[in-house]
Amino acid sequence: MSKTLKIDVFTDVVCPWCLVGVARLDKAIGGLSDDVDVVIESHPFYLDPTVPPEGVDVGEMLRTKYGKDPQEMWARVESEARNTGVDLDLSRQPRMFNTAKAHTITRLAKPNGNQYELAKAIAEAYFLEHRQINDDNVLADIAVEYGFDRGDALDAMSDENELAMTEQLATAAAAQGIRGVPFFVFGEKYALSGAQPQEVFEQALARTISEL
Repeated sequence: MSKTLKIDVFTDVVCPWCLVGVARLDKAIGGLSDDVDVVIESHPFYLDPTVPPEGVDVGEMLRTKYGKDPQEMWARVESEARNTGVDLDLSRQPRMFNTAKAHTITRLAKPNGNQYELAKAIAEAYFLEHRQINDDNVLADIAVEYGFDRGDALDAMSDENELAMTEQLATAAAAQGIRGVPFFVFGEKYALSGAQPQEVFEQALARTISEL
């Protein structure tokens, strides 16, 4: 008899640690037996809700905030990404963008059953393909690959009501005590924060599945 495991994932598509954490979660899920059906729901979280639509220069922002060479801060996450099989070079994506529209499209993909895949595709377009995900047409191009009608996608990401709903959910996540991402909830019981090692994800999966 198969078991269904629900995982709630809170990420932001411009968060490099989220890219690493999700890759490690995927590797851990890949090791599960065939009788476990994993259902993942993606939830919005704003790494920085103050970022304007045109984005900000990440390097300059880090220099101003911490007084350090951003390469020093990028080195660790890039190293961890490479160890996970992700070829990440943060210097090739100089800007951080507002992600309200990306989160809205991802949220509305729930009926298609591919929220998680769409969120990963947007993050990979941003980090690995160095695309400008603040551009409506870029987001629409990605959304179409995941079952959206192009016109519907463009309308949704400019719909003030839909954007307000995304804002409300992102704010609610922070109000519930989520202070950073990635953040994972397994089986609505066990929470895991950060891009933990793959074995930590495996342990969380095993524990949750044993109680299903």
